[in-house]
Amino acid sequence: MSAEAPTIDSERQQILAAKQEGLGATCSTYVKMSGPGWLQGAITLGGGSLAGSLYLGVLAGYQLMWLQLVAMVLGIVMLSAISYVTLSTGKRPFALINSQLNPVLGWSWAIAVMMANLVWCLPQFALGTAAVQQNLIPSLDGDAGKVVIGGVLLVVASVLIWFYDSGSRGIVLFERILKVMVAIIVMSFVGVVITLTFSSAGLPWGEILQGFIPDLGMFNRISTELAEQVKQSSAPEFWQSKILSEQRNVMVTAVATAVGINMTFLLPYSMLRKRWDKDFRGLAIFDLSIGLFIPFLLATSCVVMASASQFHAKYDPAVIERGGGAYEDNLNAFIDARLISAGKQPTDANRALIEPSNKDKELAAMLIRRDASSLAMSLEPLTGATVSHFVFGLGVLAMATSTIIILMLINGFTLCEMLGRPNSVNIHRLGCLMVGVVGFAGPFLWTGRTKFWLAVPTSTFGMMLLPIAYVTFFLMMNSRNILGADLPKGRRRVLWNALMLVALGFACYGAYVSIMGKTDLIFGVQVRWLALGVYAVLGILGILLHRTGGKGPDAPATYKT
Repeated sequence: MSAEAPTIDSERQQILAAKQEGLGATCSTYVKMSGPGWLQGAITLGGGSLAGSLYLGVLAGYQLMWLQLVAMVLGIVMLSAISYVTLSTGKRPFALINSQLNPVLGWSWAIAVMMANLVWCLPQFALGTAAVQQNLIPSLDGDAGKVVIGGVLLVVASVLIWFYDSGSRGIVLFERILKVMVAIIVMSFVGVVITLTFSSAGLPWGEILQGFIPDLGMFNRISTELAEQVKQSSAPEFWQSKILSEQRNVMVTAVATAVGINMTFLLPYSMLRKRWDKDFRGLAIFDLSIGLFIPFLLATSCVVMASASQFHAKYDPAVIERGGGAYEDNLNAFIDARLISAGKQPTDANRALIEPSNKDKELAAMLIRRDASSLAMSLEPLTGATVSHFVFGLGVLAMATSTIIILMLINGFTLCEMLGRPNSVNIHRLGCLMVGVVGFAGPFLWTGRTKFWLAVPTSTFGMMLLPIAYVTFFLMMNSRNILGADLPKGRRRVLWNALMLVALGFACYGAYVSIMGKTDLIFGVQVRWLALGVYAVLGILGILLHRTGGKGPDAPATYKT
């Protein structure tokens, strides 16, 4: 028997005893034992969540407060499903999917997770570097500063991964450190909102609370405030289309970063690493609620509020006077659209013939993409330099660091599974370092005007992959070969399927919007057609290799430590 078994047996007895005492005792016991849910919270509160929340506030004000709430609830439904399957069977999901469902689903899931890890770590390092250089230690500017900051982030993440791989005590320490990081993130942004609330301008809490009421019509219309501005422009159709397109993209970003495909891989393996089983299924769902849902809702809502209060339907006159940058890009897009509609080529000579109205210029300035530094600077007159730069910068740095750590951890699990070596500490660490080394290049590879916004295209990429995981979990929850006597029955099965289908539909719609919006060319072919082609190939292979029965995999339920 392993050295950890007595601890698990003790925890099981505590759970069973608490259930006999009632709800209060059960919740108190669950709080003490929580862990994997906080790892989920640490990864979801990253650059994508910050970027998506910030631009949601810019584009829609308080009218999309509900979006991330709904996305997270649906994501937790699917995470609860994979945790139910994992804790019911005690089997590693990758092996289970390949032997009982379809190897195409299993390998597509693993490959998509690894791709997402490698891509997603780039903006996290860029975000962490920007937070230090712009908000915390401006003296560390330039490429030399990037190397120093990136090196520190990589070393810190690697040391914590080492703790995790060292066994049960290391896992406990690892989880406690991540809880502290999540707490720093939440307290930083809550502190900003509290300060804004008691400032002279205040916050419109009635409007904010109304924004939590779901309004699916926002997928097809822009905010009330921007709509009024658009009506006064010289080309309402253009600005309406542009704003709506960007709004949909950022909505997809917000949904994709609420629960990403890599999070679906982390949860079951972190639970198996703790040796949880059927008796811990209630704890698993509770853990997701306090470790993932509550911190995510608080942090992202606070960023949307702060952003909406400072940027929505507002512009800085200095941007128009100064010109250039994102403002000029927006204005040129408007001018080019006017020329094309008139049958003219968008050349410099022809652009000089178009004179935008003042309202067109104002709209171009309103729609520039702000980063975390922009928000911190805008808050300084209201909150003071300490809150706006140090506290906000600390929260952003904690966001980036915690996400880097968890992305590395996930990739270690993924590489171990793909190589069939789940108990190999060395392979796990190699998989972790793969992501860390790639991410280190983030601040250097992304040289646009706002490095922070690398999170938006990578979120869109992750959204395209998410349905792979959701389809897999839906099939697992309805497979008698996998769950046997633990297959949900009656009303419980109807409820599970109803919730999962809603989540799956949401993910598929988001993936569709992401794919159809990709008109970039690769080898002369639009990315969207390449993506649809990949889905078609996977569908055909899936049909050919579908499993119809057989015994489950003879795979170990937990990891040796």
